[in-house]
Amino acid sequence: MIDLILKKGKERSLLRRHPWVYDTAVQKLSGKPANGETVCVRSADKRFLAWAAYSEASTLRARCWSFDENEMINRDWIAAKIEKALAARAHLFERTSAVRVIFGEADQLPGLVVDRYGDWFVTQFQAAGVEAWREDIADILMQQPDIRGIFDRSDAATRHREGLTERVETLRGQEPPQEIEVIEDGVRYGVDVRKGHKTGFYIDQRESRLLAQRLAAEFKRRHGRGMRALNCFCYTGGFSLALLAGGAAEVVSVDSSEEALAMAARNAARNGFNDERAQWVQADVFEYLRRAREAGETFDLVILDPPKFASSHRHIDRAARAYKDINLNGLRLVAPGGDLLTFSCSGAIDVDLFQKVIAGAVIDSKREAWMVARLGAGCDHPLMMTCPEGEYLKGLQLTLR
Repeated sequence: MIDLILKKGKERSLLRRHPWVYDTAVQKLSGKPANGETVCVRSADKRFLAWAAYSEASTLRARCWSFDENEMINRDWIAAKIEKALAARAHLFERTSAVRVIFGEADQLPGLVVDRYGDWFVTQFQAAGVEAWREDIADILMQQPDIRGIFDRSDAATRHREGLTERVETLRGQEPPQEIEVIEDGVRYGVDVRKGHKTGFYIDQRESRLLAQRLAAEFKRRHGRGMRALNCFCYTGGFSLALLAGGAAEVVSVDSSEEALAMAARNAARNGFNDERAQWVQADVFEYLRRAREAGETFDLVILDPPKFASSHRHIDRAARAYKDINLNGLRLVAPGGDLLTFSCSGAIDVDLFQKVIAGAVIDSKREAWMVARLGAGCDHPLMMTCPEGEYLKGLQLTLR
């Protein structure tokens, strides 16, 4: 076993069970590990700290598998972690057929993402360690009941940083259909696992989609009419369909992608929503918000769920300005008593900074707003408490007074 020795004082984060070792923390290696090979991480005074997967190319030089010296990282160990992760999410299939069944570090499988859509798994191998176990992981997953195939979407930018090439291919079993249909809280969605964002669908927004559905239903009950809602960066219509299912009278959905809007319209038809209640608008959201404000438009609910504005800490200032811009204009479109659901999926923008940016937008809008809820990913995206970097999705529900 090759030892990875840390510089003096660099063991502190691992003693707190943070699972990452950066290249700047490494003093020396006792040998030449292959990319993805398991190494023994030790302190400068040679104390055992963790078993970790080595990455020769990444600044994140090692990702910890286990902090237990007595464990052996082998196929049986990985199979046990996969089974434990699957069991923890089993209850979610009572309400949805789209579930994140493995979430990297939170499941002690750093760099591995596995989503299940109906009878298919979709994988992302985002680190050298899990890439080294790729074939074993695929075999273990294919042993699960009712699985017809595994499609690999290992095309995220993280692979380049790990020195890995992209893979987009059927890994095991049958080719998935062009669109896999899933059902979430009674709403049907089509998922394109080959070309769609992430693995094809924003599974992490499940709870917020259900909130939107409930807000629409509650609005109709209280006001005797369906709400008028605006869904910005709508992608394939996740929030839009949830709102229509809740009884919204009109949902305007805006996205710059013609392809995404076409799938959104197909998703609406899947649910019998192919009527005048759904409007699909291809436009730049920043420009659309300004035009809508100038036209004096108002909405009972505005949803802002943009793509990642900050891919790293170098882009924080630029991203904060972009979040301020869309939220300032979005706030000005909310009718009195209405709500704003606003999100950031930029990991570099932490919860405190995001709330400060939104507070600044509220101040500049000269509106009075209550923050009534903090929003985030569902329970299939658990936060490893010793690795706060895992909290990438954050959101706020504001009520305009």
